[in-house]
Amino acid sequence: MSPRRIAVILKGYPRLSETFIAQELLALERAGLSLVLYSLRAPTDPTHHPVHDEIKAPVTYLPEYLHREPLRVLAAWRRQRRRPGYARAKAAFLKDLSRDRTRNRIRRFGQALVLADELAEGVEQLYAHFLHTPASASRYAALITGLPWSCSAHAKDIWTTPDWDKREKLAEMAWLVTCTESGASHLSALAGEPERVSLVRHGIDLARFPLPEEQHSGRDGSDPARPVRILSVGRAVAKKGYDDLLAALAALPKGLHWQLTHIGGGKDLEDLRALAGKCGLQARIAWLGPQPQSEVLGAYRTADLFVLASKVAADGDRDGLPNVLMEAQSQGLACLATGLPGIEELILAEESGCLVPPADPAALSAALADLIAAPARRQSLGLAGQERVRSDFDAGHCIQDLLRRFRLPAEAPTVLRSAAG
Repeated sequence: MSPRRIAVILKGYPRLSETFIAQELLALERAGLSLVLYSLRAPTDPTHHPVHDEIKAPVTYLPEYLHREPLRVLAAWRRQRRRPGYARAKAAFLKDLSRDRTRNRIRRFGQALVLADELAEGVEQLYAHFLHTPASASRYAALITGLPWSCSAHAKDIWTTPDWDKREKLAEMAWLVTCTESGASHLSALAGEPERVSLVRHGIDLARFPLPEEQHSGRDGSDPARPVRILSVGRAVAKKGYDDLLAALAALPKGLHWQLTHIGGGKDLEDLRALAGKCGLQARIAWLGPQPQSEVLGAYRTADLFVLASKVAADGDRDGLPNVLMEAQSQGLACLATGLPGIEELILAEESGCLVPPADPAALSAALADLIAAPARRQSLGLAGQERVRSDFDAGHCIQDLLRRFRLPAEAPTVLRSAAG
């Protein structure tokens, strides 16, 4: 019997910041699904992770901007308008456009036409990652083709999508999974049938983050020749709170010796570098930009403290449960983060890490000062966080509920680990 073929609709592929999606795709392939990928955007990162090379699914890039590929879009429209489902899709699109008069909305309908027109033979179901734009294109394409569709929701897509849009998508899709309890609770309340929504954590593939050799530097910030090594991994965007982190670092006592390494890209990176300069911190910060997973792992293993200052951005965007926190904790690295609901599902305050209120640079600075000067406390928190991640956030176990959603038999956790060799 041929494996079931699923079309996966993604915002962009591959992306360094979305290892959780890549590890899921690999697990689904290894569990027996035949995947075909459709991306709304071409890749922009300068490199990719090893896991992307292990994924066999072909990828088609839909027209990112309709005016750049007008003949492709026009040809798709001419063919798809003859299908019985086209009238329903057009009606849904026009209703949405009346409430969301943006080019973005028009672009999603054009992408849906091309998706429906170029859909691989034998596809049984559409599956969107993210509830905003990928889900919109998937919904319209599903109406055109008559295929069922489902969705995996994460963070920004949940909290920046209007409730009317979420309700209507939830009413039409077969099911939705999301990675935090707070997200699942919010979406269940909007769904006419709450059982359509379920919590499926991403976890991390522990085979790619093996236990490090036990080593603790003992650095306490008192020796200028041995500064405490602080690490943060995340995109330079508002919700990551790097402006708060820089303010917190600038307020640290002058006698404390530390250095910060930042890994990640993002639209605000140059602004943050300029802000660091204004704060007099430029000599203490290394901005490494986006890095492949092997380099990130090495950074976890040489750091003394991991910091992530996430907060709710002005447009409502916020983190769910950042994978980088799980990755850092898997290496026994003490974590200092902010008490957003998704993060609180991972870090137990003062047990497996430290939490401070979001958007509070003074509290963040005080916590940084305490942890920089306390290597024994960092070691204790790091080991407790490591134990929690390895017992409760193993992606091999977390994937089981998603396998059942796709009507696949539950597999042993090695469905992921076999990939890492």
